[in-house]
Amino acid sequence: MADPMRIRAQASGDKATVRVLMGHEMETGQRKDAAGKLIPAWYIQEVTAALNGKTVLTAQWGPSVSKNPFLQFNLKGAKAGDKVSVGWTDNRGDKRTDEATVS
Repeated sequence: MADPMRIRAQASGDKATVRVLMGHEMETGQRKDAAGKLIPAWYIQEVTAALNGKTVLTAQWGPSVSKNPFLQFNLKGAKAGDKVSVGWTDNRGDKRTDEATVS
């Protein structure tokens, strides 16, 4: 399984800014190894975010996203103490979900 995501959620007024750093190799399937063989594609396909269990963001990604991607978004109506969870699924079927509390 991949490394835990680093999630920071900070409230400011009636919104919260969420910053997520995801640990993932994100191979495009176009690079070659030292022997000249193609490295198989391995990338995040879907990212979801939820506020207190309610989905607030769904994104479809592809192989052009960089290694260890960073995602930032704003949540309207979030306040200190609310739970933000972020999850992803990659093209190999691996999944990861992590959670943070809005501060």
